[in-house]
Amino acid sequence: MSAQSAIEDPYLLARYRGARPASPAWFTQAIANTPARTFFQHDGANIELLTWGERGLPGLLFLHGNGAHADWWSHIAPFFSGEWRCAALSFSGMGRSDRREEGYTIAGLAREALAAVGAAELDAGPARPVVISHSFGGSVAIEAATADPAAFAGVVTVDTPLNLDPEQLRAARGKAQKRRTTHRLYNSFEEGLAGFRLSPPQACGNDFIADHIARQSLVQIEGGWTWHFDPRRVTIDSQRNLAATRQLACPAAYLYGDQSVLVTPESLPRALDILPAGTPAIAIPNAAHHVMVDQPLSLVTALRTLLATWPRAAA
Repeated sequence: MSAQSAIEDPYLLARYRGARPASPAWFTQAIANTPARTFFQHDGANIELLTWGERGLPGLLFLHGNGAHADWWSHIAPFFSGEWRCAALSFSGMGRSDRREEGYTIAGLAREALAAVGAAELDAGPARPVVISHSFGGSVAIEAATADPAAFAGVVTVDTPLNLDPEQLRAARGKAQKRRTTHRLYNSFEEGLAGFRLSPPQACGNDFIADHIARQSLVQIEGGWTWHFDPRRVTIDSQRNLAATRQLACPAAYLYGDQSVLVTPESLPRALDILPAGTPAIAIPNAAHHVMVDQPLSLVTALRTLLATWPRAAA
C-alpha cells in the first residue's frame, strides 16, 4: 500500500481504544533519549523548547508544521544528538507555547525561530546552525533566513509547497482544516486519541508514531480534553512567501515525499525555480506529506547524508 492510498477512516488511532500501538526497538530507543523541556520568553509569550545534545556542537533547529508541535521531531532529533546540538520549538499558539490574543503571522513565527537559536545555544558551536523544517514550517524557516541572512548556514525544507500554481493553491487550501474558534471537547483522553487525524488526511503505516504525536497534542481543561493548538489558523501570504524564497541567500535543500499530494511532479519544477541555484531536490520513497511519520528512517538517512557534505559544498 502506498502512503497516499485512499483512506476509508482517517481516524488512525480509534481502533486502539487508548492503548499504545506496538512499536519497533529503534523508535523506543529514540524517544528514550528524552529532551530537556524548557520555555523561553519572546515578545510576551512563553515558547516551548526541546533540546538534545551538548552545547558547543554544531546546531540543528527543527521547525514543525501548522497545528503541530515540537514533539513531531522527538523521534527524529535523537538520531543527530551525538554530533549536533538539536532543538525543536513549538510556535506560539501551538504545543504548550502560549497563545497570542492578537493572532499570528509568518513573520512573527520567524522571529520566534530566530530567538530559539539563542535560547537553545545553537549558535555556540563552530558554525552557524542549519534549520530543518516540515511543511508550513518551511515557509517560516525561509522567512527567518531572509529576515536575518547571517542566522543559518542552510535551510532544509521537508514537503513544503512553494510557488504553487493558482489551481494547486486552491486545492491545497481546500484540503486544509477549516477555520474554527474552538476545538471539540472530548470526555476522556482516550476519546481524544481516537479523534486524532493527520491533515491532509492520509493512510499511515506507523500508527505508533501517530500515537506518540497525538499523546503530546492533547491537554486537559475544565470539562474534558482538547487539542493544544489555537484553532485560529495561521495563513501564508503566497506572494510574500514567493518573494522571501527568491531572496534566500543561504543554501537550501528541498526534500519531499514522492507520494505527497502537496509537492507533486508538476509543482516540483516551480519550487526549484525560485529556490537558490543548485538546490538539491531529494524524494523520500513511499512517503506522503507527513514524511517523519511515513518514512522516518529514510528521512534520517537522507538528512544524515545531506549534512555530511552540505551546506559546506554549496557555500
